[in-house]
Amino acid sequence: MRALLIVNPGAGGTAPRVREVLAGALGSILKLDVATSARRGHAIDLAHQAAVDGLDAVVALGGDGTVNEVVNGLLSDGPAAVRPALAVVPVGSTNIFARVLGLPRDPVEATGEILTAIRAGRSRLVGLGRLDERWFTCCAGIGFDAEIVRRVERRRRHGDRASGPAYVRSASAQFVTAMRRQDRPLTLYRPGADPVTGLFAAFVANAAPWSFLGSRSVNLCPQASFDTGLDLVALSRMGLFSMLRSVRQMLTTDAGPRGRGVLAWHDESDLAVAGDRPLAVQVDGEYLGERESIRLRAVPRALRVIC
Repeated sequence: MRALLIVNPGAGGTAPRVREVLAGALGSILKLDVATSARRGHAIDLAHQAAVDGLDAVVALGGDGTVNEVVNGLLSDGPAAVRPALAVVPVGSTNIFARVLGLPRDPVEATGEILTAIRAGRSRLVGLGRLDERWFTCCAGIGFDAEIVRRVERRRRHGDRASGPAYVRSASAQFVTAMRRQDRPLTLYRPGADPVTGLFAAFVANAAPWSFLGSRSVNLCPQASFDTGLDLVALSRMGLFSMLRSVRQMLTTDAGPRGRGVLAWHDESDLAVAGDRPLAVQVDGEYLGERESIRLRAVPRALRVIC
């Protein structure tokens, strides 16, 4: 079984010695090559070449951003019956995709789980989402949540880690900014329905939980699944108490936000979101820049994953 291990050297836990140990373990049953991503977007190119070369598997060693790039490389030419399967060895802080798949957070234990799955011939097909031309595994958005991601990325350039507390601080700062502007810039569209206007925030999920704060699940769209379409939660009320209620519901219940000003849709195949001005856009916690509108589509059984 021929495979490529793509390593993100900037992710926490990928010290050279750790990489050597993990590569050695994977190489015990795989004909393994190792490549290191050198810049943002490089893992897309590496994974695409692995697909062109007809490899059997690509293993991503990194966080959700690395996984997102590898997925986009594997699917550069669209879903196909024959392409490399994906395996993930999680390192870093959040690792939503790997944790939703049920993989251990420890990279050594996760590698052992992957080896067991390979020996047993175990894998699954997962549905993915697309934001315009970009694939995503777990979440995507325009506006409020993407502005949070942009703030975190700015802080990372100054040496901060992309940790749970960093996202909480950025979310608080973005909420204050939106409150000052009384900002409800979003309009939501879906086929066969009237547009929904005046939205403060819209969150799109392809899996549940939507995220994690340490070991605690953030249940924004609890019915979201790799086996269904996309789920969406949109908020039209932006007061402090309504926001605090939604946050409490996400952290303490399995139902997600509910109540006045909360719109929740499940298992959608085609959505669009537009802003009244260019707004930040993110996929899987990766900032993509600003756009005035996005289209979101669910693609069932898009990729085979070893887990």
